[in-house]
Amino acid sequence: MQHPQTGSKTMAGKPNKVMALYQKLIPYPFGRVIFSKMVARMAPYFGTIKPLITELRPNYCECFIKKRNAVHNHIKTVHVIAICNGLEMAMGVMAEASIPPHLRWIPKGMSLDYTAKAGSDIRCVAEVKPEDWQEGDLLVPVTAYDKDGVVVVKGHIKLWISLKPPRA
Repeated sequence: MQHPQTGSKTMAGKPNKVMALYQKLIPYPFGRVIFSKMVARMAPYFGTIKPLITELRPNYCECFIKKRNAVHNHIKTVHVIAICNGLEMAMGVMAEASIPPHLRWIPKGMSLDYTAKAGSDIRCVAEVKPEDWQEGDLLVPVTAYDKDGVVVVKGHIKLWISLKPPRA
């Protein structure tokens, strides 16, 4: 089933709850803001970066972090831990919106390289291929870009993918 706004297909032909909520809200003014605030309330530490999910489709998510004093480090660039939060949010929303219904995920680790100063707003991206959703470790590539498209942080977040237990 193809979604009219995103043009993307979901795993089982219909969107799961996270993707359905996103698709329901994005046509409205401030729909992405409302969706992002709802996600940030589920994991309150995400609220510290005031994230905005700017794009979500199966196996792909972008999260925007505005450069502001609350996310600065001592040299007035975006602190790498704020960027890590943005990357983790992008990965988590992507995973929740994409994982096949018989599987579940939990993060196991994060490995990142800081490749450039983050002196502007930041775009955090998490993306996998549909065939990556298999039991075992999944290394989700994550990348943060500045306003000019320069990579400021790159690496992966390791997930443990397992079968959901059977319902009693």
